[in-house]
Amino acid sequence: MISAFDIACILLAILASGSVAYLWLSHEKTPDTAAPKESEPKISYLFDHGVLQHASDGIGEFCALEPGFHEWSDLYDFVVEMFPQFPPEPKSGIAGSQYISSSDTTTSRQIKISWDQHLCRIVVFDPDKEDPLAETDSRTLLRCLSSGLSIPVWHTNKAGKILWSNNACHELHERVYPGQPCSAQPLFDPVRLEAAKRISVRIASTQKKEWYEITNIEIHGVLCYQAICVTDLVRAEEARRNFVQTLTKTFAHLSIGLAIFDRNNQLALFNPALVDLSSLDAEFLSSRPTLHCFFDRLRENRKMPEPKNYTDWRLAISDLISAAHDGRYEETWSIDTGQTLRVRGRPHPDGATAFLIEDISAEVSLTRSFRAELELGQSLLDTLEDAIAVFSMAGVLTFSNAAYQKLWQVDPEKAFADVTIYDAVQIWKRRCAPNFSWGEIESYVGNIEDRKHWSMPVYLSEGSQMTCNISPITAGATLIRFHMSEKLTTPAVAQDLIATP
Repeated sequence: MISAFDIACILLAILASGSVAYLWLSHEKTPDTAAPKESEPKISYLFDHGVLQHASDGIGEFCALEPGFHEWSDLYDFVVEMFPQFPPEPKSGIAGSQYISSSDTTTSRQIKISWDQHLCRIVVFDPDKEDPLAETDSRTLLRCLSSGLSIPVWHTNKAGKILWSNNACHELHERVYPGQPCSAQPLFDPVRLEAAKRISVRIASTQKKEWYEITNIEIHGVLCYQAICVTDLVRAEEARRNFVQTLTKTFAHLSIGLAIFDRNNQLALFNPALVDLSSLDAEFLSSRPTLHCFFDRLRENRKMPEPKNYTDWRLAISDLISAAHDGRYEETWSIDTGQTLRVRGRPHPDGATAFLIEDISAEVSLTRSFRAELELGQSLLDTLEDAIAVFSMAGVLTFSNAAYQKLWQVDPEKAFADVTIYDAVQIWKRRCAPNFSWGEIESYVGNIEDRKHWSMPVYLSEGSQMTCNISPITAGATLIRFHMSEKLTTPAVAQDLIATP
């Protein structure tokens, strides 16, 4: 039989264990393990020029509006009773924000209005449950960022329908299609957008084309386009093409063969004259041969002098290329066929090198013929016994025969500088008896008016008598001829004859 004392002990044990279990359970349930409250879906609207462009998924709990069909006034009519301070027109201008509290004391909902230029965003939130600064979806954020860009930006669906466009796009559309809405007349043809990335539009006021480079990205099924103006680039490319065409036409009419090699020593440009002068096929030249290959083919076609040693010749070609880079290369090639070519190398920008090949056979032939005629005339005059000298209009000795050089013991070809009429008169004076007419000869040579033939007697110091004939010839030149007449007995007699009036 259980005593009262035992029953009391059992009851105390039960109470103690229950207290411990209660304290343990109450310690385990802390605020950290409590289930978080579920936040309400964010309610946001994005207006562009007062037209709803985007709305979040949770607007059904507040005011269900459809993007593209509803405007600011629709939202205003719904919220004005609950939020009397809600503006009747969307905010615009410099970026800013405004918070509006509800007049209903039973709710803690607020409205945040944010604007930047013509974009205005509305966020309806409960400050006790939501963060009004939470991120919007990527499309909304992208539109906000794109609105202030100076380049046209617009969004379309995959069918090509425009969903949104920024200010720059509206301005360009107004310049191209004045007075027409974007929905009625797209700025860029969707078909052309698929076919080309560079599209032109014609400005209505000037009727001039502007070119735009079109790029796009896809975000959540929306195609986001941007157009970068490349008009200046297109015009620069056209100017470069026109310049190259002009140069090509000019080169085509040149009689000088032109070969331009780029920095890699490959043929980049040539004209038809090069084909004729080098006897190289146009097909070979069009294959862009290297410099060494080009000169190898010239040697094979016998259009350059045949080298005695091929190895030395290859080294000479390398020196030739180096000299052309410095603009120092210029040679005359005499070919076995009798043709003479002048080859010049000139540096060009960006490491390029130009070679000019000119046929100077006619020039060389004319020079040789002219030189032969001069040599023939010289040999004929050298056979004359009279001493002959020709002075130019400037008074410079341009010609003398062998008799003149023997008479006066001079060789004008070996003179350090040009021999003038003054120098010649000084020589004549030293070897002749005094004569007052030497100064008249000097004045006659420099005179361009009243030039008539005249003569004067000249007596050498050793007694010989000569006649000096002064005659004008073509181009203002003067011919002076000394003719030996007779020999006097003594120099004194010659001086008396000169002194006798």
